[in-house]
Amino acid sequence: MFLRSARAHRRPSRTTLPVAAGVAAVALLATACSGGSGGGGASTGASGDGSTLVAYTGQSGDYQINFNPFSPSRIGALGTIYEQLFFINKAAESDPVPLLGTEYTWNEDGTQLDVTLREDVTWSDGEPFTADDVVFTYDLLAATPAINNVGYAGTVAATDDTHVTFTFDAPAFVQGPDVLSGVPIVPEHLWQDVDPTADVVEEPVGTGAYLLDDFKPQAFTYTANPDYWGGEPAVQTIRFLSLSGNTAGADGIANGTIDWQTGPVPDIQNVAENFPGYDTLTAAQNQMVLATCSSVELGCSGPQTDPAVRHALYLAMDRTQLNALAFEETAAEISPTFALTATQESWISDDVAEPVAPETADPEGAAEVLEAAGWAKGADGIYAKDGQRLTVTVEVVSGWTDYITAVQTIAQQAKAAGIDVQTAQSSWNEWTERRTQGNFQLAIDSLWQGPAPDPYYLYTYFFSSASGAPVGQPAGNNYARYANPEVDAALDALQGMPLDDAEARQPHFDAIQAAVVEDMPYIPILTGGTTSEWNVARFTGWPTEEDMYAFPAVWSAFDAAEIFKRLEPAEG
Repeated sequence: MFLRSARAHRRPSRTTLPVAAGVAAVALLATACSGGSGGGGASTGASGDGSTLVAYTGQSGDYQINFNPFSPSRIGALGTIYEQLFFINKAAESDPVPLLGTEYTWNEDGTQLDVTLREDVTWSDGEPFTADDVVFTYDLLAATPAINNVGYAGTVAATDDTHVTFTFDAPAFVQGPDVLSGVPIVPEHLWQDVDPTADVVEEPVGTGAYLLDDFKPQAFTYTANPDYWGGEPAVQTIRFLSLSGNTAGADGIANGTIDWQTGPVPDIQNVAENFPGYDTLTAAQNQMVLATCSSVELGCSGPQTDPAVRHALYLAMDRTQLNALAFEETAAEISPTFALTATQESWISDDVAEPVAPETADPEGAAEVLEAAGWAKGADGIYAKDGQRLTVTVEVVSGWTDYITAVQTIAQQAKAAGIDVQTAQSSWNEWTERRTQGNFQLAIDSLWQGPAPDPYYLYTYFFSSASGAPVGQPAGNNYARYANPEVDAALDALQGMPLDDAEARQPHFDAIQAAVVEDMPYIPILTGGTTSEWNVARFTGWPTEEDMYAFPAVWSAFDAAEIFKRLEPAEG
C-alpha cells in the first residue's frame, strides 16, 4: 500500500469508512443539553429514538468555539465536516477508502502523485467543490509551517476540475499516506482571508456527512447533511457533551446517557455484564509517555533537560503496577524505540540492548545513571546537582483520571529512586497551550501512529527538528523540541525510499533508534489500550475485532467520522 502506485476501490456509500495525525478535542455529558436548533432538540442517551447519538471525547470544562481544522485547540469538524481525499485505516491492513479523491497513482521514482477527484460534490453552502479547492488547501499548508503537521513538502497543480498533480523535488513515497489521508480540504472561496494559525471558525462549511447545527459551551450538535455525496447518514444527530472528566463519562455509561466514549470505566473488562446494552473494543496503538521539554538550546529549562534524569525516570517505573492501578490491565508493553511491538517488531534494531521497556522498577539502576551524571542524593533522599534539587512537574488534564492515577503512581515510584515528581492539573486548553508553547517540564500524553503500519511516521511526527520550535513559539508535533542532526538525516533518507524496501531502510531506522533510546526526549510508559464503550442496544455497525474498519476512538476524528457514517439506529 502506498508504494509506487495504487488504485483505490470505491465502496458503497453506506459502508465507506474513515486518522490520526491529530486528535479532535473534547465533549461530554450533562443534563443541560436539550436545547438547540434543528437536531439540537433531540433527546439524549438510551431513552431516545435512535436518531441522536451522544458522544463524550474526554475534555473537561466548557467548550470554546473553534472549528478551524488546522488549529490545535479545535473542538471538532475533522472528518465529519471537513473531509480528506482518502481515509486510510491505521487499525488494520485495508485499501484506502475514497472520499474526495477516487484514484491515485505514483510515477516510478516517487516524485509525482496524480489524484482523480470525485465529481458532483458541493460544499455545504451550495458552492461546487473543484480541484482549485484542493490546490488552495495544500498551498496553504506549504505556506504556513505552523499548520503543516503532516510535513507536506510538494507543489500541486490542477489539470482540470477533477484532477490534481502533486510534484516533489525528491522521491516522496512515504508522504503518500499523510498527503492523501491527513489533510482536511477547505473551500477556497471562504478561506482566502482566513488566518489558519489564529482564526477560529464559528460557521464551518465542508463537504462532509454532517453540518454544525448548534453550539453551546456545554454541548455542540451535528446534524446529518441531506446533500452529502455519499448519501445522508442514518444517524441524524450527534451531540458532543461537556463534562467534568472521566468519572462523569463513566457515570454517563452507567446511566445510559452517553452512547459512545473512549476512556476508563469501572471493571472495564466486564462492561457487557455491568452495563447492559453496551459493549467495548480495545486497540493498542498510541504509546503513552512522559514528554519532556528537552532542549536547552531551544529554551527548555529544568532537571528534565538532562538525559540522565529522563533515563532514571524510565528505570524508576514499575509498569506492571501502573497497568493495574491506572489502566485496568488494558495497556500493553512498549519499546523504547517506539516501534510497536505487535505490528512493527521487525523494524526494531538488533543493536538495541533492551527492545522492550522493563516491567518492574529498577531504582538501583536509576541511581547509577544519576550518580554517573553528577547527581548526589541529599539528606531527604532526593538527588540534587549544582544546588538544584531533582524536582520535576508533570502536566496533566484535570478529569483524566487514568492519567492522573498514572502520574501519582509514577511519583511514588520515582521517590523510591530519589526523584521528586509533582503533578499540575489544568484544563485541556491550558494543558495544550503549555505543551505547544514549551512552558512545561513534563507532560503525560500519547504519541500516535501514522497512517500506515510503519514507525517512520511516528519518528517524523515527534522527533524531526522541523516540527519543533523555540520555547515561547508554537511547536508542531515535536513539542519536546528534540533536535538531533543524525535523526534528521535518517528521516531525510527514508523519505525517498519505498515503504517495502526493508533492506535499504533498516540502517536508517537503526540510526534513529540509537539516538531515540539514548536521548529519550519522550519517556516511554506503556502502549495504551484504547478502549471505547458504546451503546449496541441503540446503534448497530460498530467496529469489531473481526472487522476493525477504523481505529475505535471517539477522539480520533477522521476514524470517528467514518464510524458515524457506518452506524444505524437499532430496530425495535
